[in-house]
Amino acid sequence: MSGGRVKARPTGAGAPVGRRGAPTGGSAAGGNLDLVAAGSQPGFNPVDLLYASLSACMVLSARIAASQLGVLDQFSAAVARVSGEKAEGETSRIAGITVVLEITGDLDEDTRQAIGLKAEDICTISNTLHTSPEIRLDIR
Repeated sequence: MSGGRVKARPTGAGAPVGRRGAPTGGSAAGGNLDLVAAGSQPGFNPVDLLYASLSACMVLSARIAASQLGVLDQFSAAVARVSGEKAEGETSRIAGITVVLEITGDLDEDTRQAIGLKAEDICTISNTLHTSPEIRLDIR
């Protein structure tokens, strides 16, 4: 590892919504994203954001994994496609998530597998989803 320091980034997000319309998501780091409320509208809904977070985390983690494995020069790209199935007849939740991670470059199959498995271990989002994190609700 290098001796460089990692700059702390503000974390968190909020999403206000009024009597009508869709929420606008905002990150503590200053990003904004218009969300959609109806399933037929183009754009991101909250479940899409969950899948997008996992896919982005996995591809960034794949690049980190390739670097840690010493094969970054042979790594060309990683593409993650994430989908899920909603649970039926229960509380509204996602019952299962599928991640298809495509890793390209001058890499053999064993190395691609090693990158993918290491990426899953590195990814904060996949690590969180593999557990049941405590959610604390503070209503004001």
